[in-house]
Amino acid sequence: MSTFKLTYKPFGESAILIEWPQNISIDILDDIRNFSFKINNQNIKYILEVNFVYSSLLVIYNYNKINYINLKKELQFLYNQRLASKNNLKTTIWEIPVCYDIEFGIDLPFLSLQKKISIEEIISTHSSSLYTVFGIGFLPGFLYLGGLSKKLHFKRRDIPRLEVPKGAIAIGGKQTGIYPKISPGGWHIIGKTPISIFEINREKPCLVIPGDKVKFNPISKGEFKSIKLEIEAGIYKLKSVAK
Repeated sequence: MSTFKLTYKPFGESAILIEWPQNISIDILDDIRNFSFKINNQNIKYILEVNFVYSSLLVIYNYNKINYINLKKELQFLYNQRLASKNNLKTTIWEIPVCYDIEFGIDLPFLSLQKKISIEEIISTHSSSLYTVFGIGFLPGFLYLGGLSKKLHFKRRDIPRLEVPKGAIAIGGKQTGIYPKISPGGWHIIGKTPISIFEINREKPCLVIPGDKVKFNPISKGEFKSIKLEIEAGIYKLKSVAK
């Protein structure tokens, strides 16, 4: 596994922001996951939480127990030990059902016109890729997915919508993502999933974690309605494969 030159900086009075080279890279993501695994595996009592997205990792700590300088030294030592292995990193592939009907994919005609490809090609291209979850935010459960075909890269909307529906599948720049709840948003909407990626009342609120993979499976409007009924009845099980 590669070793990267990291930068450490204080983030408020109780967190350290650790940054890798500013690239969207599987190698960098795996290195961050590996480092996060090592930190969590140490069970350091004064470290309260570890979060990461793309090329940065945030370590939140109890500043009454340790100061920034000493924690930075400890983290640098831990990173350079290189004890953990990529084999420790578990990955789940999630199969997310998506209805690309125009009723849900309201920006498909616009993208088709701008990209000069058919709606059918947009759908087949989008649903044929295996995406990597590089991070979660700007909303709890919003998945930033890398691996979008260059055919579908397109700038964000000039004027964001005030309300994007929950479950909307959208494209923004070089990424695709899933809106976990109704919210403002500036990405182009191409479909909708009936499942809830994030539910605060679940034992595990967000089903997906950074480093996981996502595969979109096209479904019809009829299948969309059937899955919603199964979810309401509590009998629907999302398909996933752990590796």
